[in-house]
Amino acid sequence: MPARVHVVGAGLAGLACALRLARAGKRVALYEAAGHAGGRCRSFFDETLGCVIDNGSHMVLGANRATLDYLAEAGAADAMAEIAPAAFPFVDAANGERWRVAPGGGPIPFWLLDRRRRVAGSGLAEHVGIARLAFAGPGDTVRDCVGEAGFLYPRFWQPLCRAVLNTDASEGSARLLWSVLRASFLRGEKASRPFFFPDGLSAALVDPALNRLAEAGAAVRFHARLRSIALDGGRATALGFADGGVSVADDEAVVLAVPPDACAALLPDIRAPERSNPILNAHYRSDREMELPGGMPFLGLVGSESQWLFARGSAVSVTVSAADRLIDRPGAELAALLWREIAPVLGRPADTPPPWRIIKEHRATIAQTPAAVARRPGTRTAFRNVLLAGDWTATGLPATIEGSILSGFRAAGIAGRIADEARAA
Repeated sequence: MPARVHVVGAGLAGLACALRLARAGKRVALYEAAGHAGGRCRSFFDETLGCVIDNGSHMVLGANRATLDYLAEAGAADAMAEIAPAAFPFVDAANGERWRVAPGGGPIPFWLLDRRRRVAGSGLAEHVGIARLAFAGPGDTVRDCVGEAGFLYPRFWQPLCRAVLNTDASEGSARLLWSVLRASFLRGEKASRPFFFPDGLSAALVDPALNRLAEAGAAVRFHARLRSIALDGGRATALGFADGGVSVADDEAVVLAVPPDACAALLPDIRAPERSNPILNAHYRSDREMELPGGMPFLGLVGSESQWLFARGSAVSVTVSAADRLIDRPGAELAALLWREIAPVLGRPADTPPPWRIIKEHRATIAQTPAAVARRPGTRTAFRNVLLAGDWTATGLPATIEGSILSGFRAAGIAGRIADEARAA
């Protein structure tokens, strides 16, 4: 019988790990503390709005190969919609000015020579910050490299840094942001193409993976919070849950795909990032279809607390990343504030918001500062059959969907080798 791998946590990292293992013919036991899979990336039916909403809005780029592979393995490649050619529309909420960032084809960004493809008002000389990011040191922030002068900082660098790193550009790691730019905008139009989820996150990223795991005979347990790990002889020997223990055989591996604080509680010697940043999402439901300027399903905003709009049917969602300034305000106050900002953009009256739902993710991601990046652990631990997965681990990428899935794939590859090597011995 194939060796079993215990995957703890059914967020995207855990699902990616379990799916890759199951497809390789490994026995998988997947444990999740909540009553559902997906973690911070899922959909649910909201009674107030009367429709399915995502707990947070997400976008994937053509450069995100791990995510595209995951969707293919889950049989959900058609659950994302591609925008081609690539374009990123923006509106300045303060004065109504509109523009699009539209990467051109080819690996050399000659498209920056065309002012119609650049940020409105920005000069070509302002883009020299891109080269500075390429040579950023481990302690450099985005602002250190690109500076704050000109139009590009408030209209491109700050929105991009908050969206990708969930961290203000004054604190965000320059090296992490460079890893995204290098793989997408600087690789041309195809690598920069946005993909979105017209039927929601769960329909694309969660449900298909669970179905494939069921078909493969994987054991999936919900409401199973891991309380302890028994360690002996440099390896994990048992997992302790509220309803009892599960033994870990010599040829079995354990993958902890849990948040950093939960991991540190289970393995106190783990050096994990300690600071996190919140994300705020506001969802509004109208009596008619929500249409964004330019006819695209998403829109970037500058000059406002609201940062990104996503439209799906009669619902529109507002995302505010690095939302420390707003996260503790009452929901009704936030709903009114954000609606006043976006209503003029939507051509709607701003006085009274339509039905709304506020979702606060207080610990949405690690704070992706240079100091926090230095604390991200690798996949392996000091215990030979215990591995880590999660967007907070050292993937070389920001804490995004792509980083989560990549970490799960890496853990699956090592877990499979651990089992095979133990059996061969």
